[in-house]
Amino acid sequence: MDCEKARNIDLVSTLAKSGHFPVRKTEKEAWFLSPFRSETQASFKVSLKKNYWIDFGTFEGGSTIDLIMKMENCSVKGALERLSGNMDHFSFHRPPNPTKKEHGANPIEIIQAKEIEHRALQTYLGSRNISIKTARKLCKEVHYTIGERKYFAIGLQNRSGGWELRNRYWKGSTSPKDVSMMANRAKKLVITEGMFDVLTLLELMPDIGNGHDLLVLNTTAFVKRTITEIGEYKEVMLFLDRDETGLGMTELLLKKCPNSRDMSFLYRGFKDINEWKVKSAEDEVRQRIQDVSLS
Repeated sequence: MDCEKARNIDLVSTLAKSGHFPVRKTEKEAWFLSPFRSETQASFKVSLKKNYWIDFGTFEGGSTIDLIMKMENCSVKGALERLSGNMDHFSFHRPPNPTKKEHGANPIEIIQAKEIEHRALQTYLGSRNISIKTARKLCKEVHYTIGERKYFAIGLQNRSGGWELRNRYWKGSTSPKDVSMMANRAKKLVITEGMFDVLTLLELMPDIGNGHDLLVLNTTAFVKRTITEIGEYKEVMLFLDRDETGLGMTELLLKKCPNSRDMSFLYRGFKDINEWKVKSAEDEVRQRIQDVSLS
């Protein structure tokens, strides 16, 4: 089979043979849950007129050949061979984002950490109401491998050299696991649970890092091991999650570190400060922040 014939093979039929069917369809296009990852909202579109696909999660697209190459991790020659043969043997269900099983079998290897540039990551940041300018203050665009597969994500490095990794479809970390600390020898400390919490604070209060050290726990399991360090600060502000675990850790810190203040009342009714910012009116959020003294 030559490339021209392969490109004309119907994409919808090709996807159907691998067990992927449209969740909605019009005369011009068909929308699928992406065959490359787990998702609940369809982000994979096939143009019925042009027989062309585009994955809005990664901004990749192409012909039937490109689809087979990505699904099967093969060359053009390999894609043509598969399209010439029995379609039923295609192993299209392999996710390109790491699963827990895959993560356990293959450690994450960092390839590169650079300034955030990829459009898909910028779109993801936008969905979390974080500007690229704010994200670049603390985070990097991290490219990494798990086994033979390559991925990329927003990365926040911890003080032991490990990385917290986030993209729209996956959340993970590399070893060694540790807290992330942005220190400038301040006498005041701000504590959050995750990277998007501290990025939200920087979005709302760009100068907060000037008079405060910023501590991102990355997991509440690190609270107990950092209590002595936290207790050395003159003032500590807690922006932990308002779930059972976060509230429990907040209560513990208020007891062990008398100079602590629970700031989570700001986003009462929401899981965390980022969810509050995303789901609330911008003016309301900023007004509420302005009414709270962090001095």
